[in-house]
Amino acid sequence: MATTHVIGLLLGAEEDWPAAFESLMERVAPAIDLDGETHRFAVERVTIEPFDLRAVPRHSLIIDRLAWWYNLPREWLKKVALMNQVHLLNNPFTFQSMEKHAAYCAMMRLGLRVPPTWMVPNKIPPNNPRMATTAERYLRQFELENVAEAVGMPLYMKPFDGGAWVGVTRIEDAESLHRAYNESAERLMHLQAAVEDFDVFSRSLGIGAETMVMHFHPSRPMHSRYSVDHGFLSAAEGDEVVTIGRTVNAFFRWELNSCETLIKDGTVYPIDYANATPDLAVTSLHYYFPWAIRTLLKWVIFCCVTGRRPTVDLNTQSYFDVADRDDLDYPAKLREYRRLADSQLDVDRYQEFCARHLADVEEASVEWVESDEFDRLLVNTVVSTYPVHERDMFLAHFRGLLGLWAHDQHVTATA
Repeated sequence: MATTHVIGLLLGAEEDWPAAFESLMERVAPAIDLDGETHRFAVERVTIEPFDLRAVPRHSLIIDRLAWWYNLPREWLKKVALMNQVHLLNNPFTFQSMEKHAAYCAMMRLGLRVPPTWMVPNKIPPNNPRMATTAERYLRQFELENVAEAVGMPLYMKPFDGGAWVGVTRIEDAESLHRAYNESAERLMHLQAAVEDFDVFSRSLGIGAETMVMHFHPSRPMHSRYSVDHGFLSAAEGDEVVTIGRTVNAFFRWELNSCETLIKDGTVYPIDYANATPDLAVTSLHYYFPWAIRTLLKWVIFCCVTGRRPTVDLNTQSYFDVADRDDLDYPAKLREYRRLADSQLDVDRYQEFCARHLADVEEASVEWVESDEFDRLLVNTVVSTYPVHERDMFLAHFRGLLGLWAHDQHVTATA
């Protein structure tokens, strides 16, 4: 018996990673035999059009990069999750409802070291005829500076549902506080205490059962924010960063997300971990881009072949039970969260599956990065991203970093 799994890519303006994913899938072209069934794979870009709520989709799995800002595909994803058991890498219900605020609340509930965070009312209230009466009766006046004092200066004002650093402002005094609040207008904002003089800013990219922790420099230009650095965290710090990222993902049923953490004096502070459409661009990930595409491909294949089915149900109580245990200290609770998360993300089963069925993907991905086909993809991306006078510089920059990745993979394979 043969089954062809159609992998749908739900996309907006992105082109680099979708083209890379399609290219690597075609190059690997696995036919996996399991329990008397042969599994093959096809990749298809999903179109946006009217849909019958009872229509049965042909997709086995969807990689969504569009629903965070476009309502029509968002509602289609909910339909296929509820009615058709299509595998979605991220639960569409927590994706819509969680924003940054719910993520902060949930992880504070688990006892993670999230910096002090307050929410303040919109500077400009909702445009609703009921607002005037509601405000007169119930909106309590407050002094913004008193809230900032309770949070602690310096702090960051940031949108409760934001992304890509839009609307994030560092606040160091009353003047900048009021200016940022006035400029926030209708947006609902958090005030969050800064972690001053931190040692490391890390961003971990979680794809299914794997996590890549990267040294991140948010103040640099996009092409140099991720540095190639393999020893910037201690073993204990690195393990805690991975645990926090996987806990967030398993808790909300996410399989594609990034997590930002600050490390100061050995203490890990999670500051942003609700990024269900994380950065996958070759022009920012560069050295780490092949890992991301390869891991995404392996996870997709694993889910399709094994019949891993996500659920819209959450098992939050199991995490809260750990959080409420007085006999466990913080490291012990983290170990329990990691155990729950690794189980939900099928870490052991995934590793066994990859070793048995996808062992050749590692070598094939290196050959792909060294191929003319990949170089054409890189050239096309650079041409479409940068002005003419910068293209040669950036092409050399990214070729060097990707060549370094391929070299390091060869060294690892022969070690």
